Amino acid sequence: MNLVSLLRLLPLILSPSLLYPVESRGGEKDPLLHPLSGLAHHTYVRTGKRLLEEQSQKRVDLAKGYMSNSDLEKAMKDFTQRCGNISRMYRIGKSVKGVPLWVIEISDNPGKEEAEPAFKYIGNVHGDEPVGRELLMRLANWICDNYPKDPLAELIVDKVHLHILPSMNPDGFSLRKRGNANDIDLNRDFPDQFFSVNNEMGRRQPETRAIMNWLRDIRFTASASLHGGALVANYPWDGTEDRRRSYFPCPDDETFRFMASIYSRSHHNMSLSKEFEGGITNGAAWYPIYGAMQDWNYIHADCFELTLEVSDNKWPPANELPTIWEHNRKSMLNLISSVAKTGIHGKIFSSETGRPLPGSVMIKGINHTVKAGRAFADYHRLLAPAEKYEVMATMTGYKSKTTIIRLEAGPMALDFILDPEVSNGEHRLESVCDCSCTTGGSGLEVMGFLWNSHLEVYFVLVIVLAFVCILLLRKRARLSFLRHSRQQGGGPKRAVVA
Repeated sequence: MNLVSLLRLLPLILSPSLLYPVESRGGEKDPLLHPLSGLAHHTYVRTGKRLLEEQSQKRVDLAKGYMSNSDLEKAMKDFTQRCGNISRMYRIGKSVKGVPLWVIEISDNPGKEEAEPAFKYIGNVHGDEPVGRELLMRLANWICDNYPKDPLAELIVDKVHLHILPSMNPDGFSLRKRGNANDIDLNRDFPDQFFSVNNEMGRRQPETRAIMNWLRDIRFTASASLHGGALVANYPWDGTEDRRRSYFPCPDDETFRFMASIYSRSHHNMSLSKEFEGGITNGAAWYPIYGAMQDWNYIHADCFELTLEVSDNKWPPANELPTIWEHNRKSMLNLISSVAKTGIHGKIFSSETGRPLPGSVMIKGINHTVKAGRAFADYHRLLAPAEKYEVMATMTGYKSKTTIIRLEAGPMALDFILDPEVSNGEHRLESVCDCSCTTGGSGLEVMGFLWNSHLEVYFVLVIVLAFVCILLLRKRARLSFLRHSRQQGGGPKRAVVA
């Protein structure tokens, strides 16, 4: 081979795609990992195989057989008309080009806050991965068609609030590209725990802001986003502190592995993967990315989110969609129902008033706190089955309470009744003293005489009265709890009060 031939081959030899082989999470590898790509927010590396696939797909109409954005909106409106008794449609924001981001909620009481876990599915995060938007509409229609005759559909409608956003990136879909209309990868646009490259609110994309505001309005227990280009259930963390590829577990690693396995094992063949053991992977162990949506969900919204790769082909022919749906249907349904069928669920009450307290629940050894809701003080804490968990409930102004449980395959109802840091008896004793000090001189002398003469008797009476009041209030709190439990009905069978 002569010198001229070698020079012609040099660009190919030094090609980044050959030096750094790329896996496919949503189709691309993050630029921050690549020493030749800099920090460009939307510069990606592709393998030769991926380029050939994309070039061949450009020769045909990719969208043939897929719903357009207007078709999708019409399908959602038709659905809420057909299934209006269990659904509603609402908007969480708009895309760069002003396309509404529509959501369907499915519940026996849509639009009403209840002491039930909420789950969300998001599709089409990347514009060139449209399978998710099609699967999510099929999911909604399956639930409507099978409620209440199918037990799984009945459980989801009656015990979960399901929210479906079929397309987070309608502009990218229209443009047939990964990023949004500003060419930004929306799954790299969230605030990151390790690097502040995209922490400026003014530069955040409208689609990203819509998701963040959505999670401030609704307290989701768990969620998943649907992607294409591989077949695996991905869980946090997505990034590492040193940007190196390595397994980087979050505090709830066991729980996330459990959730990912629910999806993988219910899938037609995901768990049989030769590339990913059990069909699941830690994000950073696959390849690190930064500004990912699932990490932000867990850190800032107590929402346990998975990133699901549901199709080896990012944009398969539309005639393959029925098969892809059948392969993923059971997994999608089981993941939703898991928020009601596993973990611990309950409320936090005040022993003083019997009213709900919006406190927090912590697990010893897991550095992550789950907050109870304000309206009902209900919490839904996802956990993998285990021999023992030490669970603690806390609330400002109240004494924390801890109990040890054994969590089996099913859910457990665990309520907490917290005592105030200062008892009623102490409050009453202080009020007697305060009142006596503000009376006139003659009254003060009489009270002083009575107090000095019968100090021991009064003290015993106050203690007895305080004790009786505490017992009555505790009884009222327990009755209130039982009344709430009967109103909810059908929840976890094993009820525990701490």
